Amino acid sequence: MEAVVSTNIKELKKLFQGKVRDVYEVEKDKLLLVATDRVSAFDVVFKEGIPGKGQILTRISNEWFNFIDWIPNHLLSTQPEKDLPFLSQYPELNDRCVLVRRLKRLDVECVARGYIFGSAWKEYQEKRSVCGIEFPPGLRQAERILRPVFTPAIKASTGHDENITFEECVKIVGDAQTALFIKEATLEIYSRAHNILWGKGIILADTKLEFGLSEDGEII
Repeated sequence: MEAVVSTNIKELKKLFQGKVRDVYEVEKDKLLLVATDRVSAFDVVFKEGIPGKGQILTRISNEWFNFIDWIPNHLLSTQPEKDLPFLSQYPELNDRCVLVRRLKRLDVECVARGYIFGSAWKEYQEKRSVCGIEFPPGLRQAERILRPVFTPAIKASTGHDENITFEECVKIVGDAQTALFIKEATLEIYSRAHNILWGKGIILADTKLEFGLSEDGEII
């Protein structure tokens, strides 16, 4: 089994190649997301892929979208070959594609943290705060936070994402109501997921979510 590190669906227009996923235009309001076997770490995409990684990633993502049923998501079909029969010509793409709605992206990385780790630990050491939120002194790296916090970020032109304050998040998304909704939704999803994984012996230190708007303004 060879790793799938690039895709070329001739029947569709490729709009974007991310670190792991390739994005194709199906219709004006629909996209096909393809999870490849590319490996990305610390904003570097390696030449070698891991065979089957994209299929496992797709299964995990679909499972969580199915679990988070109190907020609408972008998924239209987890079996896009039924709508796009020409995909049968690309057996290497089996179980790594989803058909999704095309939305207006909210340009904020929504991060929930339950532990002082990663970029949050670095910022805490420098300022004793994270995204403008004051933390008590004496915390140790990877220590569990008393209550999960929302630490939004924006994509930098180069390098890692840049942490921002909630006030900056409000300015980017356009209004306080939308910013508050995505903040509360992010923390709710993180808390529920953390509790499930904790029972399985897995620590979910943090997670990142992204949101978009439908044509009628619904948050997805």
